[in-house]
Amino acid sequence: MKTLYLMRHAKSSWSFDDLSDEQRPLNERGRTDAPRMGQALAERNIKLDLLLASTAVRSLTTAALVAKELEYQHDKIVVRPDIYHADPMTLLRVVRESPDEAQSVLLVGHNPGITELANLLSPSPLSEEMPTAAIVCLHFQVERWAEADTQNAEFYFFDCPRDSN
Repeated sequence: MKTLYLMRHAKSSWSFDDLSDEQRPLNERGRTDAPRMGQALAERNIKLDLLLASTAVRSLTTAALVAKELEYQHDKIVVRPDIYHADPMTLLRVVRESPDEAQSVLLVGHNPGITELANLLSPSPLSEEMPTAAIVCLHFQVERWAEADTQNAEFYFFDCPRDSN
């Protein structure tokens, strides 16, 4: 069985007009919510085998803050440019390219693609857009990531910072 965690990056700042979209940092709430969500995963005794993040500062910072809470080595975060503002099929390709030795993978990305991928894969589509720092967990009854698909996905949980207080 494979386990996929899809996470939308934490809340970013719009205070810096001179920064590109990719360079926007997390705001104060984002810097609080990301570790809170990491703690929520740790409370579930989750151990990651692979953490994927986009090149955006807000995604990388979210990944690093979650990794710290899960005692996942920061230097093992895999930065994938193709995650940045990707559509759901591109994100699915990224997931399917994950090494089969990894049983649990966390992908930190962006809306709308991350919510669309969650809804594409999950037999229980979300009733709302994933808020910042939200996590959807899916299980796949497969041995290889290349086989991950809508037909073998099981919804496990949907967690948001507002639910993890």
